[in-house]
Amino acid sequence: MVSKLEQLKQFTTVVADTGDVEAIVRLQPVDATTNPSLLLKAASLPHYAAHLSDAVASCGGDLGLACDRFGVAVGKEILQVIPGRISTEVDARLSFDRQATLRRAERLIELYEQSGIGRERVLIKIAATWEGIRAAEQLERDGIQCNLTLLFSFAQAVACADVGVFLISPFVGRIYDWYKKAEGRDFSGAEDPGVQSVSRIYRYYKANGYQTVVMGASFRNLGQIEALAGCDRLTISPDLLQQLAADNGLLARQLKAEGSSEPRCSLDEAQFRWALNEDAMATEKLAEGIRLFARDQEKLEALLQARH
Repeated sequence: MVSKLEQLKQFTTVVADTGDVEAIVRLQPVDATTNPSLLLKAASLPHYAAHLSDAVASCGGDLGLACDRFGVAVGKEILQVIPGRISTEVDARLSFDRQATLRRAERLIELYEQSGIGRERVLIKIAATWEGIRAAEQLERDGIQCNLTLLFSFAQAVACADVGVFLISPFVGRIYDWYKKAEGRDFSGAEDPGVQSVSRIYRYYKANGYQTVVMGASFRNLGQIEALAGCDRLTISPDLLQQLAADNGLLARQLKAEGSSEPRCSLDEAQFRWALNEDAMATEKLAEGIRLFARDQEKLEALLQARH
């Protein structure tokens, strides 16, 4: 029998959510994503010790630059073992600063190009705040494609598609976490609020002809992945990829392009902020996600500082 992982690959591009090169080699995804938390985890692996030292040695005391150099070094290694793209994230502390986000994104691309990696193999990850979305709009115009992350609401998805963002990463598991805690009950399959959110976005995009790629992210269990089979892309942790690879049960496509009657819409800044404010889950999870990534960025800087 063919594993569920191989069946999933028939109609969804599988992306590895990790900085662990050995896991990527073993599981053979098309693309890979990293974030400050995953880079911090990668920094503890002996495999990356030399990259940490190199990043510090060439940063001139600028820890932000050292973090970017380390992220690019990890990304370059991953690109040697996958056919597709790597997503590398802008410092989460810049999430509300459009100009600073632009500068940091441009620096990441410059560092990749200096190391021999063309921008066509990189996606710049940016938090889907209003400022982040506006920065992505400019970057896309400049030929730097983006992955808008920490996406929890339909309003964020609408705004991203409206400016022509290449890819969005709606967070299934964190939406599920919030509703499980808020309502004191579990969810499975199509009733899972995280699954429902991504399904709605996917159908809205397809019905209205948007080219923005939908990549479900942040999974807690196989049921969530199976319920979104057919989504453009899914970024999955090595543990869950391994479970899919070990399961030979039948996996059927669930998401299809038809099924949405929602008309194409557009949001200005006030409408976007109000819609986000009205969604308590999205407001809380976006703020929490930015804080958590910022803390891990600071921990990575402290680790690099200790090597300086």
